[in-house]
Amino acid sequence: MRGRKPQIQTDGNVTFFPAPAWLSKEARAEWRRVLPILVERRILTDADLASFENYCLAIGQVRQLERILMRHGHVVETARGPRANPAAKLQSDAMTRARLLACELGLTPVSRSRPTPSEKARDDSASDLGQ
Repeated sequence: MRGRKPQIQTDGNVTFFPAPAWLSKEARAEWRRVLPILVERRILTDADLASFENYCLAIGQVRQLERILMRHGHVVETARGPRANPAAKLQSDAMTRARLLACELGLTPVSRSRPTPSEKARDDSASDLGQ
């Protein structure tokens, strides 16, 4: 994603609840790890749950694919000779999706460092005092 990222606003109304049963074991672990953080920051709303589910799915896929790569390697033998393991491409795609969704959810250092609208309002009012 390029350009200016949208500001993360604190209007969350989601409380902690269990991960959906259909998520993989790895995705449920990520759900349990991250949901309390998002609830505490009050940035997760009901409208964001699909993005959060997709983030957890992507992280789960990354971990599952890493196990496959550790077991079979990044290069596999085929009838035509050695080839890149298709799991490496799938893992790369899942990592990209997870990173993009993490940015949207405010889970990266850069996305957390952006000023919130309330901080901007305080800065603007402080600068008006000097005039």
